[in-house]
Order: sequence, then C-alpha cells, then structure tokens
Amino acid sequence: MFDAAPEGSETPGPLSRRLTVLSGPSGVGKSTVVAEIRRAHPRVWLSVSVTTRPPRPGETHGVQYFFVDDAGFDRLVDEGELLEWAEFAGNRYGTPRRPVEERLDRGEPVLLEIDLQGARQVRRTMPEALLVFLAPPSWEELVRRLTGRGTEPPEVVERRLAAARVELAAEKEFDVTLVNTSVQDVCDELLALMAVH
Repeated sequence: MFDAAPEGSETPGPLSRRLTVLSGPSGVGKSTVVAEIRRAHPRVWLSVSVTTRPPRPGETHGVQYFFVDDAGFDRLVDEGELLEWAEFAGNRYGTPRRPVEERLDRGEPVLLEIDLQGARQVRRTMPEALLVFLAPPSWEELVRRLTGRGTEPPEVVERRLAAARVELAAEKEFDVTLVNTSVQDVCDELLALMAVH
C-alpha cells in the first residue's frame, strides 16, 4: 500500500540515521518550512500520512496522503502499521511505520511534520528520534497569523488558539526549539540538526 517513491540518482553522503520530528502550534509555519526543505534538499524524505478524510480537488493518493476508509485505518492501527496517529476535526491521520523504518535503515534523512499528540507517540515508540519544536516569535504574532488567514470562521480560530496554548506549554518536552522568525534561517538550522549538507 505504501509504495516507496522512486529513487534519485544522487548518492547519499554521510547522513544522520535519526528520525527528525517537526511539531508546533497551528499557524507557526511548519508546512512552509517543510516545503522549502523539500525544494532545496529533495534528499530529505518527508513521510506521507494516511488519512480517513476524503481527497480534496487536486490531491493524489500516495502523494499528499494515502486515503483509506475507517475500516482500513482501524486495520492499520490493529496491526501496528502506524508509527503514530491522531484524530483531528472528525478525521484520523497517521504515519505509516514501514516506509519510515526502511529509509532510516538505508541512512536516509527522514522528517515527520506532525502534531503534539503524534510527537509524544513517536517519543514513546522511537525514543532516539530528535523532536524539534517550531515556535512563533511571540504569542501576538501567532494570533496575527491565525486570524490573518481569513479562511476559517471565528469559532475555528478560537479552537486553534486554545490548542496553540496547550502546544506552546509542551515546548519543554522537545529536544530543540527553533523560533520561526525567518523560514530560511529555520530551514538552515533544521538541516544542520539533521546533518544534511
């Protein structure tokens, strides 16, 4: 089900075999940082999550997500096929275990972009993972980013802000904190932590 992406022609150099997890509150810029890392360093492998939510227009199975029904997700959980999983907005999301382990075994740099609940599960199942917390420059800036999107109703924004308070309070559970004042600076710091040159 979780087919590996085609191999590149690049020969990997000495890379960290440790899994890196990027987490932080909604609106902090995780997706922007990950997109820049993928653009600049395609050798960094980003796990594709499995979800029970239906595909949105333009999404392809196996590219943005692996799309499964509730019974399929239950089977993955029961068979221990997920490294971590969580429920969000009525849908479930999880990280397939096998592709992550295969790439780590080959010495490839692996990055997971997941929420706090998922990061805690990875900490329990793979304690050698490096957990990186992406923090906003300030609470005010995070509020500005979340309210400035203008894509969600006020009650959704309030739920996200409440969740962000909980997530910010968990920062001490992570190995490293990076403050997102500049996407390029955060990417450079994260790549250095992952030993990607």
